[in-house]
Amino acid sequence: MITLNHYLVLSGILFTVGAVGVVARRNTIVIFMSIELMLNAANLAMVAASRALGDMGGHVFVLMVMAVAAAEAGVGLAIILMIYRIRGTVNADDMNLLKW
Repeated sequence: MITLNHYLVLSGILFTVGAVGVVARRNTIVIFMSIELMLNAANLAMVAASRALGDMGGHVFVLMVMAVAAAEAGVGLAIILMIYRIRGTVNADDMNLLKW
């Protein structure tokens, strides 16, 4: 039988993989995907806890977070694409467009 602990462990593993991806990688697209993975891990934990408690509030909150994440993904990828067109690279070490 799958319990709440199983979902929380899976969520923790996904969050850890995402955090390692953010810290260890230099490619901004991989960093962006790792941030999305961390967000989905938090959503999984929220839905699992909501289901275990029998409350629908967590499901509603996750639906709103997913809507914001979809908009954020569109805007974030557009920004990364424009930086690639200007710089010719998506390496995070070469990103200094916002410096004065």
